[in-house]
Amino acid sequence: MTENDKAAIIEVLNMYAFALDARQFDLFDRMFTQDVVAEFGPAGTAWTNIEDFKQGFADFHLTLDSHQHTMMGHLVHISGDTAHSFSYGNWLLIREAAPGGSTWSGTGWYDDELVRTEGGWRIKHRVCKLQSWSGNPLVPEPNGDQNPDMKLNRLHSFAESGKLGFLDAIK
Repeated sequence: MTENDKAAIIEVLNMYAFALDARQFDLFDRMFTQDVVAEFGPAGTAWTNIEDFKQGFADFHLTLDSHQHTMMGHLVHISGDTAHSFSYGNWLLIREAAPGGSTWSGTGWYDDELVRTEGGWRIKHRVCKLQSWSGNPLVPEPNGDQNPDMKLNRLHSFAESGKLGFLDAIK
């Protein structure tokens, strides 16, 4: 592992927030492998290729008036051409027309497996879990349906059950 590798991985992790907020979903090609598995929300909710992932995120984020994502607290473990990272994230979603208030804020965590490619480090497997949220739940869910993705996920429960790739990599 070199410090350059670690810096390159952190750049990939931070680029994700920028790509979302700038609505530049084609930048996902610079962050994720073509066969990425991206798990967001409850078990079984996943995209299994880059094109579906980009389209799914565009379909959702383009319904919002604005949003801001922040990635932080990056931990990186590199072993050869594979790396594991763990990060925290915050996001603010804004939908001006939502009855009951225009904002919804969430916090969560990301457990990523990355691989070294000819184009640099790319995320091959991402798990994102919601830790907490506040605000108007109609902002992310304009149809008023209770979204099962709003279930809170306690990090210690995933650690205790052996479901954190980063933790497994560093032990």
